[in-house]
Parts: sequence; C-alpha cells; structure tokens
Amino acid sequence: MNTYTLLLVDDEEEVIQIILKKIHWEELGFSVIGHADNGVKALEMMEEFQPDVVMTDIKMPYIDGMELCKHIRAEFPETKVLFFTGFDEFEYAKEAIHLEIEEYILKPLNASELTNVLARLKKKMDQEMAEKKSVEILQAHYLESLPFLKANFYSSLIEGRVREEEIPKYLSDYQITFTGDFFCCLVVHTTIPKVSDEMNPQLLRTSVYKQTKEHLAEKWQMKCFTYLDDTILIAQFVHENQVSELTDECDKFCRYLQRILGVSVTVGIGQVCETLMELPKSYRSAREAISYRVLYGSARAINIQEIAPQDASVSDTLDDEELSSLFQTIRLGTEEDIQKSVHTYFHHVFSNVTSLQQHQIAVMELMSALYRFAVNNDIQIEDFSEEIRALYSRLLDLEPNGLKEWLLHISLLFHDRIVNERSKSTKSVIRKAKEYVHNNYRDEELSLDKICEVLGVSNSYFSTIFKKETGNSFIGYLTDYRMEKAARKLVETDEKSYMIAKSVGYTDPNYFSYVFKRRFGVSPSKYRTEYAKQ
Repeated sequence: MNTYTLLLVDDEEEVIQIILKKIHWEELGFSVIGHADNGVKALEMMEEFQPDVVMTDIKMPYIDGMELCKHIRAEFPETKVLFFTGFDEFEYAKEAIHLEIEEYILKPLNASELTNVLARLKKKMDQEMAEKKSVEILQAHYLESLPFLKANFYSSLIEGRVREEEIPKYLSDYQITFTGDFFCCLVVHTTIPKVSDEMNPQLLRTSVYKQTKEHLAEKWQMKCFTYLDDTILIAQFVHENQVSELTDECDKFCRYLQRILGVSVTVGIGQVCETLMELPKSYRSAREAISYRVLYGSARAINIQEIAPQDASVSDTLDDEELSSLFQTIRLGTEEDIQKSVHTYFHHVFSNVTSLQQHQIAVMELMSALYRFAVNNDIQIEDFSEEIRALYSRLLDLEPNGLKEWLLHISLLFHDRIVNERSKSTKSVIRKAKEYVHNNYRDEELSLDKICEVLGVSNSYFSTIFKKETGNSFIGYLTDYRMEKAARKLVETDEKSYMIAKSVGYTDPNYFSYVFKRRFGVSPSKYRTEYAKQ
C-alpha cells in the first residue's frame, strides 16, 4: 500500500493533538511528518520535507492559510491541500477555488468525516500514482521520441561533427530556432535502482525524459533529446547569469523526480558558451559535472562553473582510458584510489613495452598528457618538478618502478593542489557571505535569493556548501546573527523592543518576538529583565 506524507498546520496546539489522536493515520495510508503552528514555519518544513499533503487552518499568524496555499501552488504544485475552517470562513474559503483545494472541512472537526475525506484523497492519489508508474504509459513514453533528424543533428552538434558553415542549413531544414545569445549543455543522468521485472531500466529513463521535457525543456525553451542513455538539454540565454536561476530550477526538479518516481537523478550543467560550435566543450564539462556527485551528492543539480576555477577547465580528451581514469581520480578520488589508478595505468601501458623506442614514446605521451592536465587545471608543473625538458630526460633514465613512484608522487601533489584550491574557493564564498551578513543584517530584504544574487551563484550550490562548511543553513546563520545582535542591544541599551526589531531587520515586532523566543526560550522583555538581575 502506498503511504503519503502529510503536514499539519494550525496555530491551536489542542486542535493538532486532537487530529493526531483521533485519526488512524497508518491504516488510511498516511504518515504525519510533523506539524507547524504558523505559515512561516510551514513553508520552512515544506522546503525540507516536501510533503504530499498539507492540512491547514485558514486563520494563522504571520502567513494565513490562503497565502500559504498560494506559496505551495507556486513552489510545490504536486502537493495536495486540505483546508479546515470555521463556518463563518467557509464562504471566504470557497472563493479560493482557483487554488485547487482538495477539500474544505468545517470545524469543529469530526473524526468520521475527516477519515472519509482522507480515504477519498488516498484513492485519488493512488490513481494518479498508478498512472505515472504504469508500465503501459511508460511504454507509450518510450515510443515517443524526438524526430530522428533533429535528434541526430543535436547529437552531432555536441559531438563536434557539424561544420560551422553547415549549421544554418541544418537549422533551416529541420525547422530549429535558436534565439539566445548564450548557450549551455545540460546532462540529466539517471541512477537506475533495483526495479521489478515489470519495469525495465529503459522505460524508467524514458519516463525521466518525458518529465524533463515537460517540466524543464518547455519552460526554458530548451532542446531536449536522448544520448548515451541520458537526457540532454541545450539551453539558450539572453543573459549569461541566467544559468544560476536555471541551476536552482534543475535542483528542485531532481528532488521532484526522486519523490514521484523514486529515482536518483543528477543534472550536470556545463560551461556557458557564445556559439553553437562551442557546445562540445559545454557538453564535456556537463558530463564532468555529473562526476562531482561523489563530492556534492546526487539527486541534485551541479553547475561546473560554480566549482573551483581549475575544475571548470576539464574534459581532457584522451584515447587512453586508464590515463583518463587516473586524471578523474586525481580530481575526485582518495589517495588509495590514486594508487590503484597509477598501478592500473602502468600495468596497461608499460607491461606491453618491449623496446626502448616504445618506452620513450610511452614516457613522451605520459608527459604530454600530464602537461595538458596541469594546464587545464591551472597547475604550474614546474612548481613540483624541474624544467620540462630536463624532467623528460630524467624520466627516460628511470626504471619502471622508479617511473611509477614518480607518477604516484606527482599525482598526489596534483590532487592536493586541486583539493586545496577547491576548498579555498568554497571558503572564499562562505567568507564573503558572512561578511555580507555582518554588514547588511539590518536589511529586511536580505534573504537566500539576495545573497546568491550578490555572490553570482545558484541557491542550491550555495546552500550545499554553506551547510557543509558551517553546519547551519544560511537563513539559520542570518537569524542567529540577528538574534545575537538583538540580545546585546536589549541588555546594553534602553531601546524599545520594536526599535531593536527594526534595527536587526524585522519590520514585524510580533514576528521578531516569536523568533527571539524560539532562539532564547524567553521573550525579549523577559530576557532584558532576567539579564538585569545578574
């Protein structure tokens, strides 16, 4: 039996407890993930848990049920909403029919009536879920694909097999329009879970393709096609900084797919370019971004340009698979992983060397590949070794074991440099964010969106690295900083509470008192009184 998550929202604790106790939630197929006593807290919990259903009262402090529903419809359109309301509010509630409320339940709540409402809702949601996961529908989606000629052109474009002079003719013949000034490739990669015999992996990928086309491609006017078992998007922008907004949109989309299809989807976003001829580079960097899920997590969007600068100059195109694997491991692996990759590479290349000339060629190819890798990652190889020609001469004199030890040594040095630069880049963003908070905490408009706009990064990337580095969300950090400033003013000045609230970025003194009490356990006035006794 399908079980759906549900969030209760009501400022009356007594009502919440009655609902929790009188309803047999598990039998009905619902799991209550928590409850909120106001609309602000409800929105915070929505972001964290993304429940399937929200049951909310209409009259609440800070944000009422109607306003909460508008936010839910805008940010979480798949979430079902139930209103419970007093008789005198019923007609008012009915006016909100455009918000697509599932049910209106009159207070005082009747357990039997509420049970029937939840049973009907469960049946409806089961039907919707069955439609989404139906093998027949997935099979139909599988048969639906982009026209062959368009898909073939897009594939050839990202592979670099289309000459520049040919592009206008292809665009005209295939009725393809690109209107943006900037372009970018996105790779939507699906990690296939263990599924039943009735659902093969290809059908699941096709479903992801269908959802991607509906929720991302159409909204952003992107070209959508499949390539190497992944869904590929070609985005176009008027302004280069639009890629940050797209990154956040993709991040929400990944979480949406995980919730409705139960699959882990990672979106890799490549480098922004100015011409269609540069799309192969953007595509390779988008694929590279997918690899970084080992650092930043899967089921999310990863923008290659938000990673440290040396990581954005990726995509070493090598014919040697083992050497490519080694370079990938240098960027993302552990010391043990690097040791294994070096061993594999040497076994693959030097075990088959039977002449001095072959040995010299192998060393030359290794040196050339290492030099390109260093250049692509903003590493000065001379910082770690002698001049290139002298190094080449010395390496020719080394026995295989000595050469292997040198490669392991230089690989570990490269790895440390890349990791340190990536860490410095991350810490620089966090430092700038904290400095901005310290200088602008009085600004009532200061928010996650505002700080990301200032820093030029996406919300998803910034939220990830901020939480990872500080152990706190950005909003949590901002709130704590504001509360500490307010607490100090309460004990060091005679200013009125509402003036202190305004001075730390809160226009609503009641909401300020609510946040302060949640932080310190007492109201601002009591905090001032108790501190004065000390």
